[in-house]
Amino acid sequence: MNILLLGSGGREHALAWKMSQSALCSQLFIAPGNAGTEACGTNVPIAVTDFDAIGKFCKDNNVEMVVVGPEEPLVKGIYDFFKADNALKHIAVIGPSREGAQLEGSKAFAKAFMQRYNIPTAAYREFDTENYEEGLVYLHAHATPIVLKADGLAAGKGVIICQNHVEAVAEFELMIQQSKFGDASKKVVVEDFLSGIELSVFVLTDGKSYVVLPEAKDYKRIGVGDKGLNTGGMGAVSPVAFADAPFMKKVIDRVVEPTIQGLKKEKITYKGFIFIGLIKVGDDPYVIEYNCRMGDPETEAVIPRLKNDLVELFKATDAQQLDTVSMETDPRKTVTVVAVSGGYPGEYEKGNRIDGLELLNEDDILVFHAGTKREDNDIVTNGGRVLAVTAFGESVKRASEKSKAILQIIEFDGMYYRTDIGYEFYES
Repeated sequence: MNILLLGSGGREHALAWKMSQSALCSQLFIAPGNAGTEACGTNVPIAVTDFDAIGKFCKDNNVEMVVVGPEEPLVKGIYDFFKADNALKHIAVIGPSREGAQLEGSKAFAKAFMQRYNIPTAAYREFDTENYEEGLVYLHAHATPIVLKADGLAAGKGVIICQNHVEAVAEFELMIQQSKFGDASKKVVVEDFLSGIELSVFVLTDGKSYVVLPEAKDYKRIGVGDKGLNTGGMGAVSPVAFADAPFMKKVIDRVVEPTIQGLKKEKITYKGFIFIGLIKVGDDPYVIEYNCRMGDPETEAVIPRLKNDLVELFKATDAQQLDTVSMETDPRKTVTVVAVSGGYPGEYEKGNRIDGLELLNEDDILVFHAGTKREDNDIVTNGGRVLAVTAFGESVKRASEKSKAILQIIEFDGMYYRTDIGYEFYES
C-alpha cells in the first residue's frame, strides 16, 4: 500500500525507517520530511497542517494510510477531516479524533478525564481570567514547589515548576494576563508537585483493545546532570530498569486499562498512540501528562527495539484487531543521544554543514535526522535538535558509549550533546 507519514523530526525518521522495512509498504511518502527520511521514501513539501493539500496528495497518489507523527494536526482534527470527506474516508488514519487528541491539546480536559476514571495524578485546580483573583489566593496558600501548566499546546514549553510563591504569582500573571504562551495559557492548571523518577509508557490502541510498546525515559534538561534549561529532549534510554513486572502491572491496572475504558465509555474515537508520561512516587505510578502521539526522542529509542512489522500493527489498529497481535521486543538496551545546535534551546544558527555522516556503517547503531535538510550535495542543520544517535548494547553504559563514539565522528559548527544520557542506569 501507499503510505503518507506526516512530520519532519527524529520521531518521523525513526517511524519511516521502520515502516519502510515492511513488505506491506509499496511507497512511503513523508511530508515534509528531512534529509534522513529521503533514504526511506519520498519527501513531499507539504505542511502538516495543510489539510487540503494533504487530502489532494492522498487522492492523486492513491494513498491508503496516513500516519500522523506530531500533535498539532491531530489536535486540529486531521482524523475528522479525512472521515468527513467521501473521497478520503476510506483511508486509514493512524491518530485519534480531534476529541481524543484533547488528552494532549487541553491539560484541563486530561486532568478531568483522569479524575473521572480514578487515574492517579497530582491534585490540581484550573484558573482563567474569570477566576484569576481566586487563583492568586490559591497560589499564596499552596505548598511549594508549585507546578503551573498552560492548558493548550505550547511547543513543549508550557510547564513551569515554581520554587516559591513570588515566582508562582509572577508566572501565573504572565501566563493568564500577558499571554506568555499565547492562547495556550488563557487557562492555567495549577498542580501539586510530585517528587520521583519519570518514565514514558507508549500504548497503541484501536479504541477497543491495545498493545504496550517498550517503555523509555527521556532527558529534558540541556546540561549534564539534568541541569539547565528544559529542551524538547536531549536523549532517551529503553528499557527503564525500575519499570519491572510488578510496577508495570500497576501501570496497566491503574492507568492504561482505565484510560482505554474511559475512551470507550465516552465514545471517543481513538486509533493511534497514547503517550503516558508517568512519575514513580515511592512504588506507585502517577500520570504527569498524556500525549496523543509518540514522544521524541523516545521514539528513536523505542522503535528500534520493536520486532513487529509496524505497518501490520497500524493495519490492525485501523481494523480494530489489535487483540490478535503479540508484541515482540529486542531484549537489548538502546540509548539515544541527541546532538543539538549551539545556543539551543535559545537562539541558534541554521545552515551549518554536517560532516562525518558518510563514514558511519555500524550495524547496531542508527543515526536519525531531526533538524536537517539537503542543500545541493550537503546536509545542513535546520533546527535546534539536529540528529539522534541510537545504539544497542547489552548494558545501558555500553550502548551509551557506542552512541557517543559515533557522535565524535559527526561534526557541525556549534554541535553539543549530553555525555551522561542513561547515567543512573549504567549498572543495568
